[in-house]
Amino acid sequence: QGFELSEASNTPVMLMMRIRACHVVGRFRAHDNRRPPFSLQQAMDHPSRTFDRIILPPSTFAQERDKIERRWPAAEKYIREHGLNEFLAEGKADIGIVLQGGLYNTVLRALERLGLADAFGESGIPLYVLNVTYPLLGDEFVRFANGKRAILIIEEGQPEFIEQAASLFLRKADLQTRIIGKGPLPMAGEYTGAVVLAGLRQFLGEHGYLPGQARPLVPATRLVLGASVKPLVPNVPIRPSGLCTGCPERPLFASMKLVARELGPMQVSADIGCHSFATLPPFDIGGTIMGYGLGAASGATFNIPNKRRALSMMGDGGFWHNGLTSGIGNAVFNRHDGITIIVDNGYSAATGGQYIPSSNAEVKNRHARNRIETAVRGVGVEWVRTVHTYDMGRVTSVLKEALQSPFMGPKIIIAEGECQLNRQRRIAPRIRKMLGQGRRVVRQRFGVDADVCTGDHSCIRLSGCPSLTVKTHPDPLRRDPVAHVDNSCVGCGVCGEVAHAAVLCPSFYRADVIQNPNGWDRFVQSLRMGVIRLLSGRPAPAGAGHS
Repeated sequence: QGFELSEASNTPVMLMMRIRACHVVGRFRAHDNRRPPFSLQQAMDHPSRTFDRIILPPSTFAQERDKIERRWPAAEKYIREHGLNEFLAEGKADIGIVLQGGLYNTVLRALERLGLADAFGESGIPLYVLNVTYPLLGDEFVRFANGKRAILIIEEGQPEFIEQAASLFLRKADLQTRIIGKGPLPMAGEYTGAVVLAGLRQFLGEHGYLPGQARPLVPATRLVLGASVKPLVPNVPIRPSGLCTGCPERPLFASMKLVARELGPMQVSADIGCHSFATLPPFDIGGTIMGYGLGAASGATFNIPNKRRALSMMGDGGFWHNGLTSGIGNAVFNRHDGITIIVDNGYSAATGGQYIPSSNAEVKNRHARNRIETAVRGVGVEWVRTVHTYDMGRVTSVLKEALQSPFMGPKIIIAEGECQLNRQRRIAPRIRKMLGQGRRVVRQRFGVDADVCTGDHSCIRLSGCPSLTVKTHPDPLRRDPVAHVDNSCVGCGVCGEVAHAAVLCPSFYRADVIQNPNGWDRFVQSLRMGVIRLLSGRPAPAGAGHS
């Protein structure tokens, strides 16, 4: 319908997904694709030029007139004739609710919890569902509001465009229906289930439509009127967004924290991407975020003589998007004596792991493996260092060098490390295949020796990995909980590397988990267990075998 509306009105049509819709997983049967009436090949074979579509005067004046006289009315006609907006439960009450289409499920669930709708979608309150929020149809608003005392407009975001338009439509039609919107519902923020429930309870209560206040609105066989409203979920602790388990950016930011401990706090201009999460605990790195690939452009503000150089962040996706020109090229042109860290994880990771020009992969119909270092040197950068984020010793050394170097001009640090989430997606099928073939597979896991751990938890404060948590000490005489690595560990080694780089403690250990072991693996395991039993002074248990 969106494509058809676009064709009918010669206007781009956007489908706006709400947060909850984006979290839904399911399957549906689609219609077969339709071949377009005019293909790209036809366009290449028969190039044409339409003067009235050129976006320069005098065409722009005619385009504006065409929009008002033809395209807008055509869009309204299509919406009206095809019933894109929905009228539900008309005539069941002298109040009503106008809502954006994306909020339909949230509103129905809130009404159900209030005893005014059922699980099948039958509402006891009239609903006008705006599946198209632009353009709005004044005659449909008048139709819905006619004969009603009040209508509630559930419109996420601000300003309250729909509420303002509804007021205009009804006043022009001389309807005295009261319009309520922001008031029971907040001006800003996400309209979660709890928010909508509270707003509906206030609106319905004021107009006598809560169960027990007034007449039943839907047959009692389908509704549980007056049912008590219970919390859907218990209160949970607030958890800030963070990097994935094993993320290669985690050791980079841990290194920056260690350098800041030694050399003092740093001014860091952050950027859009996974690395944005470094502005949150436990790293707390980055004072500004201006836009995708604009970290270095934002950092250009600090192009002043100073003993302490400013840093800026940029992802590889943002670098290719606009950072090469707006950030790096301008830094060269303006002789900016700052430091830019380009986080190269091999993908546009924050948006789903799409390939980019520097992805180290064979991408069908694309030319990838374009080196970032070659690009920055191509626009005139002279000081460039490439490091691997998991090598924290090297990373901290290069950071210190950049901050203290006598070289004047832009300094670029390319921090490489493949996105762990995409890496797991890449290697998981291969590991499953090897296991299915009975081949030897070795996986690394890290752990914490509870007898050695002091409970200081500096490792957690510097790493923040989701797999790194705490547990009760096995020794009942020691009250402090110890660090613990749970089974979600992917064996990246960041926690142990952080502990080593920070000179914390030797409590971390690495274990190699071997599946489908060969004869040598079994022999070594037997030898190790024999030595352990010898040193512990305990005899071998009867019937002991190998795993």
